[in-house]
Amino acid sequence: MATPLEQKTNQKPVQFIVQRQDGPDGKAYDEAFEVPYRPNMNVISALMEIRRNPVNAAGEKTTPINWDMGCLEEVCGACSMVINGTPRQSCTALVDKLEQPIRLQPMQTFPIVRDLQVDRQRMFDALKKVKAWVPIDGTYDLGPGPRMPENKRQWAYELSKCMTCGVCLEACPNVNDRSNFIGPASISQVRLFNSHPTGAFHKEERLEALMEDGGIMQCGNAQNCVEVCPKGIPLTTSIAAMNRQTTLHSFKKFFGSDEGRTGEAVSR
Repeated sequence: MATPLEQKTNQKPVQFIVQRQDGPDGKAYDEAFEVPYRPNMNVISALMEIRRNPVNAAGEKTTPINWDMGCLEEVCGACSMVINGTPRQSCTALVDKLEQPIRLQPMQTFPIVRDLQVDRQRMFDALKKVKAWVPIDGTYDLGPGPRMPENKRQWAYELSKCMTCGVCLEACPNVNDRSNFIGPASISQVRLFNSHPTGAFHKEERLEALMEDGGIMQCGNAQNCVEVCPKGIPLTTSIAAMNRQTTLHSFKKFFGSDEGRTGEAVSR
């Protein structure tokens, strides 16, 4: 019987099929690679090995594969890609748990830069549109801000785990190159910052942004987003909550303006 060391040594190479593209306007093509097996190997470490020795499965020298990465701890969200048909983080995708050959593809929701690297600017633009931040400029001398109740802080913390990885947008059928839908992540961030005691000062502006073209009305309730979110963020709950808030906001606008006209008419 082989020892554990011999078993590791005799392990077959890990097979990869990588969808490659030499530039934004290039044609996509597949290239196969084999990487020596190591226990607890993840997809990122395999890509690093290919970068160190860029030779494909046919033994031909090739160009290193492009991809994004940062923390390697599922915090930065940069290493998102489609692995065996599922959008996810490549730093937490363990080779031992994946069916081979492991197929790596770039996310199709975003413009391709090269190979597995994409431009997620669309997502960041959506966050700017909904003002997904707490404005604190000029408040440095006002002392500590108001405290959040503990029960609210707990669910708000779950929403704050979003790392703008783009996986939820990739899974959403309503986010594509024919749509300007901002996607579930930005909608959930509106809920987060509107719940903040200081962020609530700009609550109406964020709701107005959600009511514009490309906003919450373009959500088709497919619920794919919550299935793939690597942080388990309750995205569909946030979407439902924001649907209620935007509906209430629209009623308040309608009846408020109606009351204003009635008052004006009475004064005359």
